[in-house]
Amino acid sequence: MVASPFSRSGVVVLDGGLATELQARGASLDDRLWSARLLIDRPDLIVDAHTAYFDAGADVAITASYQASFRGFAEQGIDRRGAADLMRRSIGAAAQARDAWWGAHTPDGRQRPLVATSVGPYGAVLANGAEYTGDYGRSVKELRDFHAERMEVLADPSAGADLLAVETIPSGLEARALGEVLADHADLPAWVAFSCRDEGHLCDGTPLEEAVPMVTVAPNVFAVGVNCTSPNHVASLVEVAARSTDRAVVAYPNRGASYDAVAKTWGPADPADFATLAWGWVEAGATLVGGCCGTGPDDIRAIAAAIR
Repeated sequence: MVASPFSRSGVVVLDGGLATELQARGASLDDRLWSARLLIDRPDLIVDAHTAYFDAGADVAITASYQASFRGFAEQGIDRRGAADLMRRSIGAAAQARDAWWGAHTPDGRQRPLVATSVGPYGAVLANGAEYTGDYGRSVKELRDFHAERMEVLADPSAGADLLAVETIPSGLEARALGEVLADHADLPAWVAFSCRDEGHLCDGTPLEEAVPMVTVAPNVFAVGVNCTSPNHVASLVEVAARSTDRAVVAYPNRGASYDAVAKTWGPADPADFATLAWGWVEAGATLVGGCCGTGPDDIRAIAAAIR
């Protein structure tokens, strides 16, 4: 089993919703590519958003590659070479922000932040909200082939990422496919986070305790857990994950709002205090905590202040 890529012990603070911060900075994400669209024409906004999270206390930047795929870019008229370049650009933007921020600050008590390449689910490419249902109609082989194709780019050591953030996985079939794909890239540490519909099940109904071993068959998976799920379910899900594995547990939920797949927007956010909630996730067993859709730098700042 690969060791954690983090150089110090204790709780690791993740960033918050990248798309949320991009929209706060005026970006329009009403596009099938979502935040990956900005890799084409506004990578500077992505750099700025990553920097805002480093300022807030994040130890990790999760890249803008969640919705990036050869299929998705092809639908925008971009060929395979161009698509691969854009995927690598997502890593470069996060590394650029990290290196500039670290060079200007180097704060006491902080490790140099890491860049985590976002690997979104098959449902993200469909752009119909299927990452919150797991209703794909695809076989394990089809899902394995889809992820293997872009993993050749995203997990390539020359691209510059420190680890993989495989996230918002709603399906047991997809978990099985990813376990096989990740095992083929065992030199790069990875976490896998599932999207869940309640306190014990993935969005497609697969029990979390059954999904966890599907991905931990890959020796480079150093952490498993949950993301982009209602914060009201997270403490229980963290407990389930912690019972199901000897790996670390990751938790970065959304704001508890519902997603409109047609308008590609989130509903009203839950006003819950994320710093208080984060303590509950840590007490339940999480050692990597942050936020997803609907959360911003202020939430991460509060989590970092409470934990540190």
